[in-house]
Amino acid sequence: MRKSSIEIRLEPLGKTIHVESGASLKNVLWDFGVEFPCGGEGLCKRCLVKVVSGNLELNDVQRQKLTKEEIENGFRLACQCRIFESATLELSQFETSILSDEIGIQVKPADGLGVAIDLGTTTLVAQLLDLRNGNILGVRSALNPQAQHGADIMSRINFALKESGAAILQRLIREKLGVMICELLSVSNLSLKKIVIVGNTAMHHLFNGIDVLPLSRYPFQPERDGEFVWKASDLGWDLRDDPKIVFLSCLGGFVGSDLLAGILAVGMSESEDTIGLIDLGTNGEVVIGNKSRILCSSTAAGPAFEGAKISQGMRASTGAISKVKIRDGKMAYEIIGNGSPKGICGSGLVDAVACELKLGQIASSGRLSDSRKVLELIPPVSITQNDIRELQLAKAAIAAGVEILLKRMALQKSDLRKVHLAGAFGNYINLTGAKRIGLLNFDDSVLIQSGNTALRGAKLALFRDDNYDEILRKVEHVPLAADPEFQDIFVDQMNFPPTVYR
Repeated sequence: MRKSSIEIRLEPLGKTIHVESGASLKNVLWDFGVEFPCGGEGLCKRCLVKVVSGNLELNDVQRQKLTKEEIENGFRLACQCRIFESATLELSQFETSILSDEIGIQVKPADGLGVAIDLGTTTLVAQLLDLRNGNILGVRSALNPQAQHGADIMSRINFALKESGAAILQRLIREKLGVMICELLSVSNLSLKKIVIVGNTAMHHLFNGIDVLPLSRYPFQPERDGEFVWKASDLGWDLRDDPKIVFLSCLGGFVGSDLLAGILAVGMSESEDTIGLIDLGTNGEVVIGNKSRILCSSTAAGPAFEGAKISQGMRASTGAISKVKIRDGKMAYEIIGNGSPKGICGSGLVDAVACELKLGQIASSGRLSDSRKVLELIPPVSITQNDIRELQLAKAAIAAGVEILLKRMALQKSDLRKVHLAGAFGNYINLTGAKRIGLLNFDDSVLIQSGNTALRGAKLALFRDDNYDEILRKVEHVPLAADPEFQDIFVDQMNFPPTVYR
């Protein structure tokens, strides 16, 4: 028997949607910007909505998490609610800037169309290319729908290990990418020849149906990280010409095919000089090398840089403090959307801590002055002592990864001719602030904010027919946790520099 339809009015968006009676709001509201960083466990309160009219159930989790005043004012945790009657809900519209790539590429002309996809933990970007000339014909971007079940990689993996969890995550991402590709194809009738997908190791496994259990426990080594080749029909995609889909190989551990694409994009495997590539996304990855040898590693650094595990952290979307400066001895804030502040994203956190270090409110040890536990920014946003510690852990992990790879190659930082910063966080971060906290201890002249190198590399891969064995033979994955010096270097990197790096 078919379930009855329920009407939901979403304000201030001015949208009306219809869902089946009993539908989970977690599945309904994700597309409208409601966040579920804790994976819908009722822990973080980021999915708070207000019932303007109608009724939403109130369970024990909400009674424990919400204040009496919040409950009386109609607030509910969307992740804990199913809807059984028509209602009007008030929620904030979040507009997220998703990093694409418009840099032109030189190609060897081919026939037809190609689609390049950057499958990120948080965001998705797909571009349609004319293979005859490399021109971009269309772009689609979206939030990764899997994030309903956890904002960071480990939360996603933990959900995948539950009964039917992996199948749910696979279905969500395959369906979403299929829709995005169909939308792109509406602009051209040329034959679709090839689709290239890149992503981190967890995304690679979840898309391709590989068991993620090895990624959940030491030594965090995947059982299979090679290239996968599909036909569109294998994935349930009804695409003209049933094109080939290639998901590129990972490099080892949590260093995925997005970094292989990055190597292609920055030309590392063909470079005479030794260069670096640092991806400061949801997971932190470091690659250093040249045409002879390439070392790579991954670090559990991303959550703080993405705003996760921060008390009032959020992704870089409407209402997030994204930049902080000192003007006339006081803090000045830039808020995405120029409206009221709701939280702070990773770039804002780095800036805020860098400024407070300069003002003497934070010691090089990371301790707040005057034994405070909370540092007020702009109401209602503040950062806590624990937030600062999370940032220290993240920046120390990246810095330690760089140090160990350089030691393995018998190099100094000054030997790197270029250091490319990849990903949205790496593209938007204030380099002065990043250097002040000790995250990027390189000379300004070598740092290059290179944007979405994963997508650019995927576009280049559309014009290649090899399986990248020549590059993969040069690459050595370095498990940082197994390095005997890692712990000591990590601890040494925890403190903030006592003076500004020059």
